Amino acid sequence: MKQLAFAIVAMLCLTTTFAQSDTIPSNQPDTIKVGNFIIIKKDKKMKEDNDNTQINISINPGDKSYYKKKHSAISTNWLILDLGFANLRDKTDYGSAAANNYLHSNGGAPFTKEDMKLNSGKSSNVNLWFFMQKLNLTQQVLNLKYGLGLEMYNYRYDQNISYHKDPAYIFRDSVDFSKNKLYVGYITIPLMININATPGKRSGFSFSAGVSAGYRVGSKNKQISDERGKQKIRGDFDLNPWRFAYVAEMGIGPVRIYGSYSINALHQEGLVQYPYVFGLRLSNW
Repeated sequence: MKQLAFAIVAMLCLTTTFAQSDTIPSNQPDTIKVGNFIIIKKDKKMKEDNDNTQINISINPGDKSYYKKKHSAISTNWLILDLGFANLRDKTDYGSAAANNYLHSNGGAPFTKEDMKLNSGKSSNVNLWFFMQKLNLTQQVLNLKYGLGLEMYNYRYDQNISYHKDPAYIFRDSVDFSKNKLYVGYITIPLMININATPGKRSGFSFSAGVSAGYRVGSKNKQISDERGKQKIRGDFDLNPWRFAYVAEMGIGPVRIYGSYSINALHQEGLVQYPYVFGLRLSNW
C-alpha cells in the first residue's frame, strides 16, 4: 500500500509541473542573468524532425563600463624622427647699409638675392624629438601636444660664399666649393593644439597646430674644396640665438607630415631671412 500511495503522489506532482509549464506563453523568452550578462532563450519551435533553439547572450546595457574604453589622460611617444626639406624666405634689402655691412663682396659686384639663394633639393631638416606627449582635454578629441627635441637645419649654398666668425660677416670667396653649407641646431619645445577626429584609431585623421621655441646650441659652416679640402668653421656668425616658429602637423592613416615657419629672422643683422621646412614625420601618433 505504501508503494502504491508513493507512486500516486509522484504522478500528481509530475502532472502539476507539466500543467504549470503549459500556462507559460510560447512566445515569452526565457532570461537568465549572470552578473552583468543576460542569457535570452527564445523562438523555440518544435518540428517533427528538427528542434531549432536560439540562445542570445548580451551584455547588460546598464553597465556602461563595457562600452567605454579607458584612456590615460597623458600619452607619451618616444624618439620621433623628422625628415624634411629646408628653405628660406628672403626679405633682405640688398644694397642697404645693414646688408652691405654684413655682406662683403671683396671688390666684386654687390651681393644680390641670387648669391644667397639655397639649393632647395639639398637643403635639409632633420629633427629628433626625445619625446612628445598628448594631454587629453576633451574626450580624446581635443588634446594639448608638447615635447622636447633637437632641430637640425642644413642650408646648402651653390655660390662660393663663406662665413667669417670674428667679426661676423659673409664674404664672397675665391675658392670653388663642391660642398658649402651652413648648419644650425636648436633645442626646441613645441606646443600645439591637437584635434583627433577618430580617437582610438591609428588609421584616422588628426591635425595639430601651434608654436615652438628653440635655442641655438650649435652652428658651423662646412665646406669641401680641392684647394682647402674639408673644413668646418664653427661660430655664431651673428645668427639669432632664438628661433620662434609656427608649427603644424597632419596625419592621415599611417602617414604624417609636418611643417614650420620661423616668426623671427635667421640672422640678427644684415640678412632678413625666414626659414621654413616641410617633411615626413615618423611617429606612432
